Amino acid sequence: MALSARLWRLLPSGRGAAPGLRLPAGAAGSRGACGRRRIGGPEVMGNPGAFRRSLLFSALSYLGFETYQVISRAAVVHATAKVSGVEEVLAQADYLYESGETEKLYQLLIQYKESEDAELLWRLARASRDVAQLSGTSAEEKKLLVYEALAYAKRALEKNESSFAAHKWYAICISDVGDYEGIKAKIANAYVIKEHFEKAIELNPKDATSIHLMGIWCYTFAEMPWYQRKIANMLFATPPSSTYEEALGYFQRAEQGKTYLKLHNRKLAAFWLVKARDYPAHTDQDRQIQTEAAQLLTGFSDKN
Repeated sequence: MALSARLWRLLPSGRGAAPGLRLPAGAAGSRGACGRRRIGGPEVMGNPGAFRRSLLFSALSYLGFETYQVISRAAVVHATAKVSGVEEVLAQADYLYESGETEKLYQLLIQYKESEDAELLWRLARASRDVAQLSGTSAEEKKLLVYEALAYAKRALEKNESSFAAHKWYAICISDVGDYEGIKAKIANAYVIKEHFEKAIELNPKDATSIHLMGIWCYTFAEMPWYQRKIANMLFATPPSSTYEEALGYFQRAEQGKTYLKLHNRKLAAFWLVKARDYPAHTDQDRQIQTEAAQLLTGFSDKN
């Protein structure tokens, strides 16, 4: 900007123009039989109007380039700050989740419900679901939160189909919604749930939670009551089905112990139930699993 100011002061403006830039009388050229003649480079330097326009154009070009650089740097800084801000929120959210601060986590993430970031959205879906599971949440609030959680999970999946967590929480939230939509919808949703759990495992084969939930899916359909199986056979040509043996390929926590009990392998059942009981609990559902595992272990011990 300082250079452009100096250039401006050099521009001749008629009165007060630099004496060395004045043309002698009659030297500017005249019309002849062939019309206006071409003005050469030296004559431009000697023409105050032409020189002023040329220099002004150069100054404006410099100003435009300088402005472009300033705007580009500002855009980069803004984008970097935005990314940094999202990462800070994610770090804080993960800390609150690990600390079991369900309601505080929800209050943090609900501020970003209009976000376009898949990582924020699936975490908000999880937090909404966890608040719905709290004992102090009314039935009306729980239903509202369950459907909101599904909406956030769906948006997360739309923003990033390569996110294993988005697939996982979309499947979980569809399963929750099924509790409000009847047995037909629940069985129909089973295919979608399985598809997204399998996709989550494909994207992240080391995610124990997705594998565990796939095990629950298998266990649930292996143990489906006869009347539900009859309804499924009436509604679908090939209803979802599974076996306890198939569930064994997935189970990692409490339901793995249940499956071994069903298969009468008591030693392995006890092993997995102890793991489930001692697993760190972050949510009310985790604590419920711990309680169930402890009860199964107590019943198991009484029989020995």
